[in-house]
Amino acid sequence: MEISFYKYEGTGNDFVMIDNRDLFFPKEEHVLVKHLCDRRFGIGGDGLILLENDVDANFNMVYYNSDGNPSSMCGNGGRCIVAFAKQLGLITEHAVFSAVDGIHHATIFDPNIVSLQMSDVSDINIQTDYVFLDTGSPHHVTLVEDLRNTDVKAIGSQIRYGQLYGEKGSNVNFVKQTDGSTFAIRTYERGVEDETLSCGTGATAVAIAMHALGKTSANSIVIFVEGGKLEVSFVKEGNAYTDVCLKGPATFVFKGSIEC
Repeated sequence: MEISFYKYEGTGNDFVMIDNRDLFFPKEEHVLVKHLCDRRFGIGGDGLILLENDVDANFNMVYYNSDGNPSSMCGNGGRCIVAFAKQLGLITEHAVFSAVDGIHHATIFDPNIVSLQMSDVSDINIQTDYVFLDTGSPHHVTLVEDLRNTDVKAIGSQIRYGQLYGEKGSNVNFVKQTDGSTFAIRTYERGVEDETLSCGTGATAVAIAMHALGKTSANSIVIFVEGGKLEVSFVKEGNAYTDVCLKGPATFVFKGSIEC
């Protein structure tokens, strides 16, 4: 079987994109997904995304982690699939699409910048040394003094597989504040089982967690990830964070085909 694909990246978080509106892709063959995401024997990517038809929206997003398994929402992947949909001619500047966590709205500001509306957040678990919240995917957020020398893979893996989150685990974010409304982060992603250059739901989780902790009073926060810069904005209503938006670049890299 020959599969045509497109490659996109959002601040270094890279994805194999497949137009599956004809439903040709064998969605239950998780070994195939893992192979396509393999950086040595396949195309290479932090995840694989299928674009499919949806009766109530412009399209549907089906997301797999690079381990081949279906996963929760991916913020950077959501922004990239919007850029992909525009390249396919399905949308112009605005998009409404469905994903595993519900309906999302998005806006394209120029050829590379996409703003994606994320899920509202109201359940925030604040502990002495970490914050846990779900921004479409579960995230453990912890402040560190020396972000550059933090062993993200070792410590992140220990938390991800530890007793705190059980079998499902959690993504793990390490954070350092750089000024009143700017933070630098590094993220260990479950499903990738390593540090990635960027995590959109992680950046969103950090912005909300830092506001909830009182580290910032801003409602528009800059997050520097290893692969670039993202912006997170929101409205605080009581205990809830609404109108949450993740904004940043979503860039087409190349397209091709692979025989499987």
